[in-house]
Amino acid sequence: MDHEFSEFVAAQTRPLLGLAHALTADPHDAWDLTQETLARMGERWGRSRFDEPAAYARTVMTRLNIDRVRRLRRELPMLSTREEQPPVVVTGELDGWLVEALATLSPRQRTALALRYVEDLDVRGIAERMGCSEGTVKSQLSRGTERLREHAREHGPLRTAVGREDWA
Repeated sequence: MDHEFSEFVAAQTRPLLGLAHALTADPHDAWDLTQETLARMGERWGRSRFDEPAAYARTVMTRLNIDRVRRLRRELPMLSTREEQPPVVVTGELDGWLVEALATLSPRQRTALALRYVEDLDVRGIAERMGCSEGTVKSQLSRGTERLREHAREHGPLRTAVGREDWA
């Protein structure tokens, strides 16, 4: 394996895994997505010249996740029931609430929010990564944020915050 690529993998695996977890809301799917992203980068490493390989890897990951969701919808139409999936192990109360809340979002909403708040991209950058219009990104961010607020009012920290249920 190329020494430069080995250094890239060592430096980027953890950040990519964090993004993948935000995109998939499942640690096992996140690891699979990270490995597939690194495999795709490795296939092209010697043949292509990347201006920003980390940014390109995140774009690859985002598109792979979109393809994964589409494939799952076609292959497993009964997958929509969340009760059958194994629980996600988290370390803190907020983390548990957040993982649960992210699981209530549509894949496109979760992707848009992850790119906005994990990757700190603006609307234009998110649209480029997701391969859609800026208007679509804005609506996905708005709808996803509202769904997270609703979940927080019903199940999360806003339910118990200083005795008020309507903070958001």
